[in-house]
Amino acid sequence: MQPIHDAINLETRRQFFGKSGKGLGGAALMSLLGRSGMGSPSPGTDMPFAKAKRAIYLFMSGAPSQMDMWDYKPAMTEMFDKDLPDSVRMGQRLTTMTSGQSRFPIAPSMYQFARHGKNGTWVSELLPHTAQVVDDIAVMNTVWTEAINHDPAITYIQTGRQIPGLPSLGAWLSYGLGSSNENLPTFVVLNATWTGRKEAQALFARLWGSGPLASKHAGVALRSAGDPVLYLSNPHGVSRDLRRQMIDGVNAFNERQYARVGDPEIQNRITQYEMAFRMQASVPELTDLSGEPDYIYDLYGPDSRKPGTFAYNCLMARRMAERGVRFTQIFHRGWDQHNVLPKDLPNQCRDIDQPTRALLTDLKQRGLLDDTLVVWGGEFGRTIYCQGKLTRTNYGRDHHPKCFTMWMAGGGVKGGVTHGITDDFCYNILQDPVHIRDINATILHQLGLDHERLSIKFQGLDLRLTGVEEARPVKEILA
Repeated sequence: MQPIHDAINLETRRQFFGKSGKGLGGAALMSLLGRSGMGSPSPGTDMPFAKAKRAIYLFMSGAPSQMDMWDYKPAMTEMFDKDLPDSVRMGQRLTTMTSGQSRFPIAPSMYQFARHGKNGTWVSELLPHTAQVVDDIAVMNTVWTEAINHDPAITYIQTGRQIPGLPSLGAWLSYGLGSSNENLPTFVVLNATWTGRKEAQALFARLWGSGPLASKHAGVALRSAGDPVLYLSNPHGVSRDLRRQMIDGVNAFNERQYARVGDPEIQNRITQYEMAFRMQASVPELTDLSGEPDYIYDLYGPDSRKPGTFAYNCLMARRMAERGVRFTQIFHRGWDQHNVLPKDLPNQCRDIDQPTRALLTDLKQRGLLDDTLVVWGGEFGRTIYCQGKLTRTNYGRDHHPKCFTMWMAGGGVKGGVTHGITDDFCYNILQDPVHIRDINATILHQLGLDHERLSIKFQGLDLRLTGVEEARPVKEILA
């Protein structure tokens, strides 16, 4: 029987390869990385074929109604309160919220549409500000997903699978590209307040988590009240010099432990302590908007002076883009209009409309839009049929995964484009489907990463954001 102390000293496989990385094992590892095409560039290095240096993702959690905002369906006006034909539905899966309905009455959009921009992009009256910048936007009306309920769907589009525990898009970008500002996180998350339906789906930190990637790649959520990051300020009586001494002491212990066992997570911890120390100086400067001129507040709208609003967070996103934050994601909740859509949807659109135009305009006037990819969308779409009682002045819409709208702007995207065609009922795709894997492949592509080669070994497989199924960048919308 092996002595207990010998068993304790046995190295794990991770520790063995961690030590081997310094010698022959390191040479073998680099050989493998060279063959796979993977390996992160040096911090601050941009990939040679990248069109964008950074990305800002405006995520509308809850699923915005595409036929009330972007995908104009005038033929539905004559179909008011008629049943959705079986030939259109084709037995597609329904949620339990409407599967028990005796009928599926068609609810045409109450909102007027008009053409905008040089190419006549259709936009609803709910988005008068965004309509002014459609020449910078590529609208995709034929995005689809397999998920039909919120948590699996948002997990799917954020991490590439419907089950939790995998790296988020931002974590993959951090892993693949590294940082371009050593004083700020590579991946920052902002959660916005909203004025539509108050009952909203929860957002979990795993949506910006790193999964099996190193923990340093996880998103850092900035708060709108108190310290922007928890425990950012030193406790009373602890000076910055004393904090520096404390971190140096802890890091020395960690370095000795790393030399002994070779666990890479120890190095991640050292890195995070150092980042936290630098953030004590950089984050307060980032979040101090007092130097922004009045004309900028006017551009983003009155809510931009209120911390935590979508407008405030869009202004913050521009400031982070200026400072080299690689990936900023703003979550805006409350888009789940199952009932009283005419009451809640206009409020949601007012939250985002002017700030969205302002963000694109502000980036453009500062010369940042060309290399900043801006993405807008949610986890799935809404049904053309009404959930519950339909009247001329009120309707609601259930979840619909088979076609919905997302858009991209800047970062090498062709503006003024509308991609894909759905049927008259906005229920099925007729031309140019775009899976959510294609969305993620496009984001990676514009930032200079090949979605098929950006991978890690996990549970015996090559783990990728886009999975093993077919995916491709949507090159039809790219300049």
